[in-house]
Amino acid sequence: MKKTNDALKIIKRMMKEDPELQEMVRESSINAQVSQIIYDARKEAGLTQQQLADLVGTTQSVIARLEDADYEGHSLSILARIAAALNQKVEIKMSPKEVA
Repeated sequence: MKKTNDALKIIKRMMKEDPELQEMVRESSINAQVSQIIYDARKEAGLTQQQLADLVGTTQSVIARLEDADYEGHSLSILARIAAALNQKVEIKMSPKEVA
């Protein structure tokens, strides 16, 4: 293999050789996406974390945790409650895995 100093190329190479690392990255990416969706929807509605928490029937700290990209405990029930509070719906789809 050709040597490189490009960090992204090095990471891709490492991931290609390590299915466990690929899965960890995939899961982290999903958590970050869900957190960003919650944050964006709340901001678009013009709400603070506390205001959204009040609408959902939870605490501000729960909303803050859900908006944290490192949080791994998102559940469909809380996402559905947030969506309902924002007059939206949750959509989920399955698609083929990307082949490296």
